[in-house]
Amino acid sequence: MRADTFYASVQPQPARAALTGVTEVETAVVGGGLAGLCTALELARAGQTVAVIEAEQVGFGASGRNGGIVSPAFACGSDAIAARVGEVAAKALHRLSIEGADRVRSAVRDLNMPGADPVPGLLNLRRYDRGDDLIAWRDAFARDYDYEMTYLDRAAIGERLATKRYLHGVVDGNAFHINPLSYLLGITAEIERLGGRIFEASPVLSHDLGTVKRLNTAAGEVRARRVVFAMGGYTGTLVPALQRAILPIATYMMQTEASDALSEAIRTREAVLDDRRASDYYRLVDGGKRLLWGGRISTMDASPAGVAKSLRAAMEEVYPQLSAVKIERAWSGWMGYARHLMPQIGRLGPDTWHITAFGGHGLNTTAIAGKVLAEAITGETNRIQMFAPWGLDWAGGPFGLIAAQATYWRLQAQDRWREHGV
Repeated sequence: MRADTFYASVQPQPARAALTGVTEVETAVVGGGLAGLCTALELARAGQTVAVIEAEQVGFGASGRNGGIVSPAFACGSDAIAARVGEVAAKALHRLSIEGADRVRSAVRDLNMPGADPVPGLLNLRRYDRGDDLIAWRDAFARDYDYEMTYLDRAAIGERLATKRYLHGVVDGNAFHINPLSYLLGITAEIERLGGRIFEASPVLSHDLGTVKRLNTAAGEVRARRVVFAMGGYTGTLVPALQRAILPIATYMMQTEASDALSEAIRTREAVLDDRRASDYYRLVDGGKRLLWGGRISTMDASPAGVAKSLRAAMEEVYPQLSAVKIERAWSGWMGYARHLMPQIGRLGPDTWHITAFGGHGLNTTAIAGKVLAEAITGETNRIQMFAPWGLDWAGGPFGLIAAQATYWRLQAQDRWREHGV
């Protein structure tokens, strides 16, 4: 299904031609999500000829269907990152994630992306009664990164949100939210303006990764000096090393009809993210007229009706007063996760690279990862080595999916335990 089906404010994008005949470029990118497009953009800016080959349509996967929240961090928690690489390297990686958020902000501003609609602010909210560690977290960010946030008590939260579910929080005024598909289409347009080629409806069926890379589709071939594989949650059998390292995880989203009840319940344009392990996240969109709500993860895809039912229940748990608001559309999409929850960025072989596994925190991380990978390809920097500790670990195959689902259910139970003080 086309990505532009999912956002009422995005005009349908024209289909691009499928690959036919032979195309020769310096770098070929397989995958038209944000990881591949950001890499292609940075290479095009460096003067390289690039071609992006997409099996469906640019933004078809999670890149065009996500919640649009842009804030620093990775899906892997800061403590887990520090446990693997140490405090100094962990802080350097977090600064990189801040740079990624800044790159998204700059791209939206400098490329004048129609419909991206950046809105500042993110509320990180807690459903159980403890605030001292949130205050300590805020203070640490101000000290270590010169990154200011503001603590919110229950009364301050109540000024913004008509619900009793949240007890403590932090507002991040540096974070923001955008229409992610409009952002992706803005990146796509800039690649094409710089001379890059983008082919849609062109799944790569085979490849030869010799000195001259050859990527074969049903009707054409791309020949390139180098190739970047960026297939994320839709990674298939084309590159077995990537397939074995990726867990495809479904995430759910819905969008409501326009209703005055929404602005009465949610009295802020800031985005909201709760503290659960598989968070609910939501924001008013279309000028505050509609509510976009995401949450729940699963190893199983779901029908639009099933997604709507699940997310409606989550919405009504927080805002019972919205029970009469109708759901206009609902969808799910596959994200790519690594077992260690960090992006996987590196070299598969001579002039063969991969950039994948951005599930859970993709907007800022794809922006900076694309830049870092382009720097490695052009020889500008060696910042890519910061991601070397997170390689293509085996994700466990079907057993990994079972373990991931069981872990999610366990985390849900822990959330309930914390919130009810059992």
